[in-house]
Amino acid sequence: MLQKVVRSTVIDAPIAQVWEVLRDFNSHDRWHSAIEASRIEGDERSDQVGCVRSFSLKDGNRIREQLLTLSDSDYQSTYCILDATLPLQRYVATVKLKPVTDGNRTFWHWESTFATPPGRERELAEVVARGVYETGFRDLERHLRGGGMQSPIERVGMSPEGGAAVASRQVAITRYGGPEELQPQAVDCPPPRAGEVRIRQRAIGVNYLDVYLRRGWVPSMLPLAAGEPGVLGMEAAGSVLDTGAGVSGFLPGDRVAYLGPVPGAYCSVRNVPADWVVRLPVEIEDDVAAALLLKGITADYLLHDLARVQPGTRLLVHAAAGGVGLLVCAWARRLGAVVVGTVSSEEKGRIAREHGSEHVIVTRDYRFAEAVQRACGGADVLIDGLGDQARDENFAALARRGHWISLGQASGPLTPLAPDLLVSKSLTFSRPVVFDYVSTPAQLASRAQRVWRALEDGSIRMPPIERFTLDAAAEAHARLESRNTVGPLVLRP
Repeated sequence: MLQKVVRSTVIDAPIAQVWEVLRDFNSHDRWHSAIEASRIEGDERSDQVGCVRSFSLKDGNRIREQLLTLSDSDYQSTYCILDATLPLQRYVATVKLKPVTDGNRTFWHWESTFATPPGRERELAEVVARGVYETGFRDLERHLRGGGMQSPIERVGMSPEGGAAVASRQVAITRYGGPEELQPQAVDCPPPRAGEVRIRQRAIGVNYLDVYLRRGWVPSMLPLAAGEPGVLGMEAAGSVLDTGAGVSGFLPGDRVAYLGPVPGAYCSVRNVPADWVVRLPVEIEDDVAAALLLKGITADYLLHDLARVQPGTRLLVHAAAGGVGLLVCAWARRLGAVVVGTVSSEEKGRIAREHGSEHVIVTRDYRFAEAVQRACGGADVLIDGLGDQARDENFAALARRGHWISLGQASGPLTPLAPDLLVSKSLTFSRPVVFDYVSTPAQLASRAQRVWRALEDGSIRMPPIERFTLDAAAEAHARLESRNTVGPLVLRP
Protein backbone atom coordinates (compact mmCIF):
# COMPACT_ATOMS: atom_id res chain seq x y z
CA MET A 1 0.00 0.00 0.00
CA LEU A 2 1.28 3.45 -0.90
CA GLN A 3 1.68 6.06 1.82
CA LYS A 4 1.07 9.76 1.24
CA VAL A 5 2.86 12.56 3.04
CA VAL A 6 1.61 16.13 2.56
CA ARG A 7 3.02 19.33 4.01
CA SER A 8 2.48 23.00 3.16
CA THR A 9 3.64 26.35 4.44
CA VAL A 10 3.80 30.06 3.61
CA ILE A 11 7.23 31.51 2.79
CA ASP A 12 7.75 35.18 3.48
CA ALA A 13 9.24 35.88 0.03
CA PRO A 14 7.91 36.58 -3.49
CA ILE A 15 7.01 33.54 -5.56
CA ALA A 16 9.59 34.36 -8.25
CA GLN A 17 12.36 34.36 -5.65
CA VAL A 18 11.26 31.04 -4.15
CA TRP A 19 10.82 29.41 -7.54
CA GLU A 20 14.24 30.56 -8.73
CA VAL A 21 15.74 28.34 -6.03
CA LEU A 22 13.39 25.35 -6.29
CA ARG A 23 13.43 25.06 -10.09
CA ASP A 24 17.18 24.38 -9.82
CA PHE A 25 17.12 20.62 -9.22
CA ASN A 26 20.64 20.74 -7.84
CA SER A 27 20.31 23.63 -5.40
CA HIS A 28 19.26 21.72 -2.29
CA ASP A 29 22.77 21.20 -0.90
CA ARG A 30 23.04 25.00 -0.64
CA TRP A 31 19.94 25.46 1.54
CA HIS A 32 18.70 22.13 2.98
CA SER A 33 20.54 21.20 6.17
CA ALA A 34 20.06 17.43 5.63
CA ILE A 35 22.07 17.41 2.38
CA GLU A 36 25.83 16.84 2.42
CA ALA A 37 26.62 17.19 -1.31
CA SER A 38 24.79 16.93 -4.65
CA ARG A 39 25.64 16.77 -8.35
CA ILE A 40 23.81 16.40 -11.67
CA GLU A 41 24.88 13.32 -13.60
CA GLY A 42 26.06 13.54 -17.19
CA ASP A 43 26.73 17.28 -17.15
CA GLU A 44 23.07 18.06 -17.92
CA ARG A 45 21.40 21.31 -16.90
CA SER A 46 19.81 21.22 -13.45
CA ASP A 47 16.47 22.45 -14.88
CA GLN A 48 16.41 19.89 -17.70
CA VAL A 49 13.48 17.48 -17.46
CA GLY A 50 14.95 13.99 -17.18
CA CYS A 51 18.15 15.05 -15.42
CA VAL A 52 19.32 12.94 -12.49
CA ARG A 53 20.78 14.28 -9.26
CA SER A 54 22.95 12.11 -7.08
CA PHE A 55 23.36 13.29 -3.51
CA SER A 56 24.43 12.20 -0.06
CA LEU A 57 22.76 12.98 3.24
CA LYS A 58 24.59 14.01 6.37
CA ASP A 59 23.45 10.78 8.03
CA GLY A 60 25.36 8.76 5.39
CA ASN A 61 22.46 7.72 3.14
CA ARG A 62 22.70 8.18 -0.63
CA ILE A 63 19.88 8.91 -3.09
CA ARG A 64 19.46 9.29 -6.88
CA GLU A 65 16.41 11.26 -8.05
CA GLN A 66 15.13 12.17 -11.51
CA LEU A 67 13.29 15.36 -12.50
CA LEU A 68 10.06 14.28 -14.24
CA THR A 69 8.27 17.58 -14.93
CA LEU A 70 9.01 21.28 -14.56
CA SER A 71 6.55 24.09 -15.30
CA ASP A 72 7.61 27.72 -14.96
CA SER A 73 4.05 28.87 -15.70
CA ASP A 74 2.51 26.69 -12.97
CA TYR A 75 5.47 26.92 -10.55
CA GLN A 76 5.39 23.14 -10.23
CA SER A 77 7.81 20.23 -10.52
CA THR A 78 7.68 16.49 -9.93
CA TYR A 79 10.50 14.04 -9.33
CA CYS A 80 11.06 10.42 -8.33
CA ILE A 81 13.65 8.29 -6.56
CA LEU A 82 15.56 5.98 -8.90
CA ASP A 83 17.52 4.23 -6.16
CA ALA A 84 18.45 4.95 -2.56
CA THR A 85 19.93 3.39 0.55
CA LEU A 86 16.73 4.45 2.32
CA PRO A 87 13.95 1.91 1.56
CA LEU A 88 11.58 4.43 -0.03
CA GLN A 89 10.00 2.46 -2.88
CA ARG A 90 8.12 3.97 -5.86
CA TYR A 91 8.69 7.42 -4.38
CA VAL A 92 7.17 10.28 -6.43
CA ALA A 93 7.04 13.85 -5.10
CA THR A 94 5.43 17.10 -6.26
CA VAL A 95 6.41 20.66 -5.37
CA LYS A 96 3.91 23.42 -6.17
CA LEU A 97 3.97 27.15 -5.40
CA LYS A 98 1.13 29.68 -5.41
CA PRO A 99 1.22 33.42 -4.69
CA VAL A 100 -0.46 34.47 -1.44
CA THR A 101 -3.07 37.13 -2.07
CA ASP A 102 -2.57 39.12 1.15
CA GLY A 103 1.04 40.19 0.79
CA ASN A 104 4.06 39.40 -1.35
CA ARG A 105 4.46 35.87 0.00
CA THR A 106 4.42 32.32 -1.36
CA PHE A 107 2.34 29.26 -0.53
CA TRP A 108 4.48 26.10 -0.88
CA HIS A 109 2.83 22.68 -1.14
CA TRP A 110 5.02 19.56 -1.03
CA GLU A 111 3.68 16.01 -1.19
CA SER A 112 4.82 12.49 -2.04
CA THR A 113 3.61 8.91 -2.31
CA PHE A 114 5.79 5.87 -1.64
CA ALA A 115 5.84 2.31 -0.33
CA THR A 116 7.95 1.00 2.56
CA PRO A 117 8.94 -2.38 3.97
CA PRO A 118 6.29 -3.76 6.36
CA GLY A 119 6.61 -2.39 9.87
CA ARG A 120 8.56 0.73 8.85
CA GLU A 121 5.65 2.81 7.56
CA ARG A 122 5.49 5.27 10.46
CA GLU A 123 9.27 5.62 10.80
CA LEU A 124 9.86 6.45 7.15
CA ALA A 125 6.82 8.71 6.86
CA GLU A 126 8.29 10.71 9.76
CA VAL A 127 11.66 10.88 7.98
CA VAL A 128 10.02 12.36 4.89
CA ALA A 129 7.59 14.66 6.71
CA ARG A 130 9.93 16.13 9.29
CA GLY A 131 13.45 15.41 8.09
CA VAL A 132 12.85 16.41 4.47
CA TYR A 133 9.77 18.62 4.11
CA GLU A 134 9.43 20.45 7.42
CA THR A 135 13.17 20.99 7.77
CA GLY A 136 13.30 22.12 4.14
CA PHE A 137 10.59 24.72 4.68
CA ARG A 138 12.52 26.27 7.54
CA ASP A 139 15.89 26.05 5.85
CA LEU A 140 14.80 27.64 2.57
CA GLU A 141 13.13 30.59 4.25
CA ARG A 142 16.26 31.19 6.28
CA HIS A 143 18.39 30.83 3.14
CA LEU A 144 16.28 33.45 1.35
CA ARG A 145 16.82 35.82 4.27
CA GLY A 146 20.57 35.26 3.98
CA GLY A 147 20.76 33.35 7.26
CA GLY A 148 22.40 30.12 6.15
CA MET A 149 21.45 26.76 7.70
CA GLN A 150 19.14 26.61 10.68
CA SER A 151 19.95 25.49 14.18
CA PRO A 152 18.43 22.26 15.53
CA ILE A 153 15.99 24.12 17.78
CA GLU A 154 14.69 26.12 14.81
CA ARG A 155 14.32 22.98 12.69
CA VAL A 156 11.93 21.35 15.14
CA GLY A 157 9.86 24.53 15.36
CA MET A 158 10.24 25.29 19.06
CA SER A 159 10.32 28.75 20.53
CA PRO A 160 13.79 29.23 22.08
CA GLU A 161 13.90 29.64 25.84
CA GLY A 162 13.31 33.27 26.65
CA GLY A 163 12.00 33.98 23.13
CA ALA A 164 10.75 37.43 22.34
CA ALA A 165 7.24 38.76 22.62
CA VAL A 166 5.56 39.80 19.37
CA ALA A 167 3.62 43.02 18.91
CA SER A 168 -0.10 42.38 18.53
CA ARG A 169 -3.34 44.27 18.33
CA GLN A 170 -6.55 43.22 20.02
CA VAL A 171 -10.13 44.39 20.42
CA ALA A 172 -11.40 44.06 24.00
CA ILE A 173 -14.15 45.08 26.39
CA THR A 174 -13.80 46.23 29.99
CA ARG A 175 -17.53 46.06 30.74
CA TYR A 176 -20.51 44.26 29.28
CA GLY A 177 -22.75 46.18 26.92
CA GLY A 178 -23.31 47.19 23.31
CA PRO A 179 -20.96 47.14 20.33
CA GLU A 180 -19.46 50.47 21.43
CA GLU A 181 -17.72 48.64 24.29
CA LEU A 182 -15.36 46.98 21.78
CA GLN A 183 -12.14 48.99 21.82
CA PRO A 184 -8.87 48.37 19.90
CA GLN A 185 -5.66 48.06 21.96
CA ALA A 186 -1.97 47.53 21.27
CA VAL A 187 -0.53 44.60 23.25
CA ASP A 188 2.36 42.13 23.18
CA CYS A 189 1.89 38.40 22.61
CA PRO A 190 4.42 36.44 24.73
CA PRO A 191 6.28 33.37 23.46
CA PRO A 192 4.16 30.20 23.43
CA ARG A 193 4.26 28.04 26.53
CA ALA A 194 4.61 24.26 26.51
CA GLY A 195 1.87 22.73 24.38
CA GLU A 196 0.97 26.03 22.66
CA VAL A 197 1.17 27.35 19.12
CA ARG A 198 1.69 31.06 18.43
CA ILE A 199 -0.31 32.12 15.38
CA ARG A 200 -0.26 35.27 13.28
CA GLN A 201 -3.92 35.59 12.42
CA ARG A 202 -5.20 36.71 9.05
CA ALA A 203 -8.93 36.06 9.44
CA ILE A 204 -11.13 35.85 12.56
CA GLY A 205 -14.63 34.37 12.61
CA VAL A 206 -17.46 36.44 14.12
CA ASN A 207 -20.22 34.36 15.74
CA TYR A 208 -23.39 35.18 17.64
CA LEU A 209 -21.73 33.64 20.69
CA ASP A 210 -19.39 36.66 20.63
CA VAL A 211 -22.45 38.90 20.98
CA TYR A 212 -23.71 36.90 23.96
CA LEU A 213 -20.30 37.22 25.64
CA ARG A 214 -20.16 40.97 24.96
CA ARG A 215 -23.62 41.44 26.48
CA GLY A 216 -22.61 39.45 29.56
CA TRP A 217 -25.11 36.65 28.98
CA VAL A 218 -22.45 33.97 29.60
CA PRO A 219 -20.21 35.58 32.25
CA SER A 220 -18.56 32.28 33.16
CA MET A 221 -16.93 32.21 29.70
CA LEU A 222 -15.75 35.83 29.79
CA PRO A 223 -15.47 37.09 33.38
CA LEU A 224 -14.40 40.73 33.59
CA ALA A 225 -12.13 41.30 36.55
CA ALA A 226 -11.65 44.89 37.67
CA GLY A 227 -9.55 46.69 35.09
CA GLU A 228 -8.82 43.52 33.08
CA PRO A 229 -9.94 43.54 29.43
CA GLY A 230 -11.92 40.65 27.97
CA VAL A 231 -11.21 39.57 24.41
CA LEU A 232 -13.95 37.91 22.34
CA GLY A 233 -13.67 35.38 19.54
CA MET A 234 -13.58 31.59 19.38
CA GLU A 235 -11.93 30.86 16.00
CA ALA A 236 -9.40 32.22 13.52
CA ALA A 237 -7.08 31.27 10.68
CA GLY A 238 -3.52 32.28 9.92
CA SER A 239 0.05 31.00 9.98
CA VAL A 240 2.17 29.46 12.71
CA LEU A 241 4.88 31.76 14.05
CA ASP A 242 6.44 29.27 16.48
CA THR A 243 5.55 26.55 18.95
CA GLY A 244 6.17 25.78 22.59
CA ALA A 245 7.92 22.75 24.03
CA GLY A 246 6.25 19.42 23.39
CA VAL A 247 4.40 20.47 20.24
CA SER A 248 4.90 18.39 17.11
CA GLY A 249 3.29 18.51 13.70
CA PHE A 250 3.28 22.29 13.25
CA LEU A 251 5.98 24.46 11.73
CA PRO A 252 6.42 28.21 11.32
CA GLY A 253 4.65 29.23 8.14
CA ASP A 254 2.12 26.40 8.26
CA ARG A 255 -1.38 27.57 7.37
CA VAL A 256 -3.74 26.63 10.18
CA ALA A 257 -7.11 27.36 11.73
CA TYR A 258 -8.32 26.79 15.26
CA LEU A 259 -11.50 26.48 17.29
CA GLY A 260 -11.49 26.54 21.09
CA PRO A 261 -13.75 26.92 24.13
CA VAL A 262 -11.90 29.93 25.58
CA PRO A 263 -12.46 33.32 23.89
CA GLY A 264 -9.61 35.56 22.83
CA ALA A 265 -9.45 35.43 19.02
CA TYR A 266 -10.05 39.15 18.35
CA CYS A 267 -6.34 39.89 17.95
CA SER A 268 -3.59 39.79 15.37
CA VAL A 269 -1.28 37.34 17.19
CA ARG A 270 -2.42 34.70 19.68
CA ASN A 271 -1.11 31.68 21.60
CA VAL A 272 -3.52 28.73 21.65
CA PRO A 273 -3.24 25.09 22.73
CA ALA A 274 -2.00 22.88 19.90
CA ASP A 275 -5.02 20.61 20.50
CA TRP A 276 -7.28 23.35 19.09
CA VAL A 277 -5.36 23.68 15.83
CA VAL A 278 -5.85 22.01 12.44
CA ARG A 279 -3.85 22.32 9.25
CA LEU A 280 -5.62 23.92 6.31
CA PRO A 281 -5.88 22.19 2.93
CA VAL A 282 -4.34 23.99 -0.03
CA GLU A 283 -7.70 24.95 -1.48
CA ILE A 284 -9.18 26.46 1.71
CA GLU A 285 -8.37 30.18 1.97
CA ASP A 286 -7.98 31.95 5.31
CA ASP A 287 -11.27 33.86 5.09
CA VAL A 288 -13.14 30.68 4.19
CA ALA A 289 -11.58 28.78 7.09
CA ALA A 290 -12.45 31.51 9.61
CA ALA A 291 -15.97 31.77 8.22
CA LEU A 292 -16.62 28.02 8.08
CA LEU A 293 -14.78 26.16 10.83
CA LEU A 294 -17.10 26.73 13.80
CA LYS A 295 -20.26 27.12 11.73
CA GLY A 296 -19.49 24.16 9.47
CA ILE A 297 -18.70 21.86 12.38
CA THR A 298 -21.91 23.06 14.03
CA ALA A 299 -23.85 22.12 10.90
CA ASP A 300 -22.10 18.74 10.87
CA TYR A 301 -23.05 17.69 14.38
CA LEU A 302 -26.57 19.16 14.09
CA LEU A 303 -27.37 17.13 11.00
CA HIS A 304 -25.43 13.94 11.66
CA ASP A 305 -25.37 13.58 15.47
CA LEU A 306 -28.56 15.24 16.69
CA ALA A 307 -31.06 15.50 13.83
CA ARG A 308 -29.82 12.31 12.12
CA VAL A 309 -31.25 13.64 8.90
CA GLN A 310 -32.51 11.11 6.39
CA PRO A 311 -34.47 11.45 3.14
CA GLY A 312 -37.84 12.93 4.03
CA THR A 313 -36.86 14.42 7.41
CA ARG A 314 -38.85 17.65 7.89
CA LEU A 315 -36.37 20.24 9.11
CA LEU A 316 -37.23 23.77 10.31
CA VAL A 317 -34.26 26.14 10.37
CA HIS A 318 -34.53 29.62 11.87
CA ALA A 319 -32.29 32.40 10.50
CA ALA A 320 -31.95 30.31 7.35
CA ALA A 321 -29.91 33.04 5.62
CA GLY A 322 -27.43 33.36 8.48
CA GLY A 323 -23.94 31.93 8.75
CA VAL A 324 -25.02 28.57 10.21
CA GLY A 325 -28.43 28.55 8.56
CA LEU A 326 -27.18 28.60 4.98
CA LEU A 327 -24.80 25.71 5.66
CA VAL A 328 -27.43 23.63 7.48
CA CYS A 329 -30.06 24.16 4.78
CA ALA A 330 -27.77 23.26 1.88
CA TRP A 331 -26.29 20.21 3.59
CA ALA A 332 -29.69 18.95 4.80
CA ARG A 333 -31.19 19.31 1.32
CA ARG A 334 -28.28 17.27 -0.10
CA LEU A 335 -29.12 14.59 2.50
CA GLY A 336 -32.71 14.50 1.28
CA ALA A 337 -34.48 16.53 3.97
CA VAL A 338 -37.54 18.70 3.40
CA VAL A 339 -36.11 22.07 4.48
CA VAL A 340 -38.27 24.92 5.80
CA GLY A 341 -36.41 28.15 6.59
CA THR A 342 -37.49 31.33 8.34
CA VAL A 343 -35.94 34.66 7.34
CA SER A 344 -36.61 38.33 8.07
CA SER A 345 -36.77 39.73 4.51
CA GLU A 346 -37.63 38.80 0.95
CA GLU A 347 -33.99 39.27 -0.11
CA LYS A 348 -32.85 36.84 2.55
CA GLY A 349 -35.56 34.47 1.39
CA ARG A 350 -34.13 34.48 -2.12
CA ILE A 351 -30.69 33.59 -0.80
CA ALA A 352 -32.09 30.90 1.50
CA ARG A 353 -33.81 29.28 -1.48
CA GLU A 354 -30.54 29.32 -3.43
CA HIS A 355 -28.88 27.47 -0.54
CA GLY A 356 -31.41 24.69 -0.10
CA SER A 357 -34.54 25.99 1.64
CA GLU A 358 -37.45 24.35 -0.16
CA HIS A 359 -40.05 26.38 1.78
CA VAL A 360 -39.21 29.91 2.97
CA ILE A 361 -41.24 31.83 5.56
CA VAL A 362 -40.61 35.59 5.77
CA THR A 363 -41.38 36.93 9.24
CA ARG A 364 -40.04 39.62 11.55
CA ASP A 365 -42.49 39.03 14.40
CA TYR A 366 -41.68 35.40 15.24
CA ARG A 367 -44.95 34.06 13.82
CA PHE A 368 -44.38 31.05 11.60
CA ALA A 369 -46.06 27.93 13.08
CA GLU A 370 -49.14 27.91 10.84
CA ALA A 371 -47.02 28.33 7.74
CA VAL A 372 -44.79 25.43 8.81
CA GLN A 373 -47.80 23.17 9.37
CA ARG A 374 -49.16 24.10 5.92
CA ALA A 375 -45.80 23.53 4.23
CA CYS A 376 -44.89 20.14 5.66
CA GLY A 377 -47.33 19.11 8.38
CA GLY A 378 -44.98 20.02 11.22
CA ALA A 379 -41.22 19.80 11.79
CA ASP A 380 -39.49 16.56 12.80
CA VAL A 381 -36.47 18.62 13.80
CA LEU A 382 -36.29 22.31 14.72
CA ILE A 383 -32.99 24.23 14.82
CA ASP A 384 -33.67 27.31 16.88
CA GLY A 385 -31.32 30.25 17.32
CA LEU A 386 -34.06 32.76 18.07
CA GLY A 387 -34.65 32.12 21.76
CA ASP A 388 -37.50 33.16 24.00
CA GLN A 389 -39.71 35.23 21.67
CA ALA A 390 -40.11 32.23 19.37
CA ARG A 391 -40.80 29.77 22.20
CA ASP A 392 -44.55 29.22 21.77
CA GLU A 393 -44.42 29.26 17.96
CA ASN A 394 -41.65 26.66 18.04
CA PHE A 395 -43.80 24.34 20.11
CA ALA A 396 -46.73 24.79 17.72
CA ALA A 397 -44.53 24.21 14.64
CA LEU A 398 -43.15 20.85 15.85
CA ALA A 399 -44.67 17.55 14.79
CA ARG A 400 -45.32 14.80 17.32
CA ARG A 401 -42.09 13.12 18.46
CA GLY A 402 -40.21 16.12 17.12
CA HIS A 403 -36.78 17.18 18.35
CA TRP A 404 -36.17 20.79 19.42
CA ILE A 405 -32.53 21.87 19.19
CA SER A 406 -31.93 25.16 20.99
CA LEU A 407 -28.80 26.58 19.40
CA GLY A 408 -28.96 30.24 20.40
CA GLN A 409 -30.93 33.03 21.99
CA ALA A 410 -30.90 36.06 19.69
CA SER A 411 -34.18 37.36 21.16
CA GLY A 412 -33.21 36.58 24.75
CA PRO A 413 -32.56 33.51 26.94
CA LEU A 414 -35.13 30.77 26.53
CA THR A 415 -37.59 30.40 29.43
CA PRO A 416 -37.11 26.88 30.87
CA LEU A 417 -39.45 24.33 29.29
CA ALA A 418 -41.69 22.41 31.66
CA PRO A 419 -41.44 18.61 31.20
CA ASP A 420 -45.22 18.42 30.79
CA LEU A 421 -44.99 20.71 27.75
CA LEU A 422 -42.65 18.26 26.05
CA VAL A 423 -44.74 15.28 27.12
CA SER A 424 -47.83 16.67 25.39
CA LYS A 425 -46.22 15.97 22.00
CA SER A 426 -43.57 13.43 23.08
CA LEU A 427 -40.95 16.01 22.16
CA THR A 428 -37.25 15.85 22.92
CA PHE A 429 -35.09 18.88 23.60
CA SER A 430 -31.33 19.47 23.41
CA ARG A 431 -29.03 22.42 24.08
CA PRO A 432 -25.70 21.47 22.45
CA VAL A 433 -22.35 23.26 22.61
CA VAL A 434 -19.99 22.83 19.67
CA PHE A 435 -16.87 22.43 21.82
CA ASP A 436 -18.16 19.16 23.30
CA TYR A 437 -18.22 17.70 19.78
CA VAL A 438 -14.54 18.54 19.13
CA SER A 439 -13.11 17.80 22.56
CA THR A 440 -10.11 15.88 21.20
CA PRO A 441 -7.68 16.74 18.36
CA ALA A 442 -8.88 13.67 16.45
CA GLN A 443 -12.52 14.75 16.66
CA LEU A 444 -11.64 18.28 15.57
CA ALA A 445 -9.57 17.07 12.62
CA SER A 446 -12.23 14.58 11.53
CA ARG A 447 -15.11 17.06 11.65
CA ALA A 448 -13.07 19.81 9.98
CA GLN A 449 -12.21 17.38 7.18
CA ARG A 450 -15.91 16.56 6.76
CA VAL A 451 -16.65 20.27 6.36
CA TRP A 452 -13.91 20.75 3.74
CA ARG A 453 -15.17 17.67 1.85
CA ALA A 454 -18.75 18.95 1.98
CA LEU A 455 -17.59 22.23 0.46
CA GLU A 456 -15.63 20.39 -2.22
CA ASP A 457 -18.45 18.03 -3.25
CA GLY A 458 -21.12 20.73 -3.21
CA SER A 459 -23.02 19.53 -0.14
CA ILE A 460 -22.53 23.06 1.14
CA ARG A 461 -21.89 26.23 -0.84
CA MET A 462 -19.65 28.98 0.40
CA PRO A 463 -22.03 31.74 1.55
CA PRO A 464 -21.10 35.38 0.86
CA ILE A 465 -18.58 36.61 3.43
CA GLU A 466 -18.74 40.12 4.88
CA ARG A 467 -15.28 41.40 5.82
CA PHE A 468 -14.34 44.04 8.40
CA THR A 469 -11.01 45.19 9.74
CA LEU A 470 -10.18 44.06 13.27
CA ASP A 471 -10.46 47.64 14.52
CA ALA A 472 -13.99 47.75 13.07
CA ALA A 473 -15.20 44.85 15.24
CA ALA A 474 -17.84 47.13 16.81
CA GLU A 475 -19.24 47.85 13.37
CA ALA A 476 -19.33 44.12 12.60
CA HIS A 477 -21.25 43.43 15.82
CA ALA A 478 -23.75 46.18 15.10
CA ARG A 479 -24.23 44.76 11.63
CA LEU A 480 -24.75 41.23 12.98
CA GLU A 481 -27.35 42.40 15.51
CA SER A 482 -29.23 44.42 12.91
CA ARG A 483 -30.58 41.18 11.33
CA ASN A 484 -29.48 42.56 7.95
CA THR A 485 -26.53 40.21 7.44
CA VAL A 486 -26.45 37.33 5.00
CA GLY A 487 -23.84 34.65 5.59
CA PRO A 488 -20.79 34.84 7.89
CA LEU A 489 -18.74 37.85 9.06
CA VAL A 490 -14.94 37.86 9.24
CA LEU A 491 -12.47 40.30 10.83
CA ARG A 492 -9.13 40.96 9.10
CA PRO A 493 -6.25 42.11 11.36
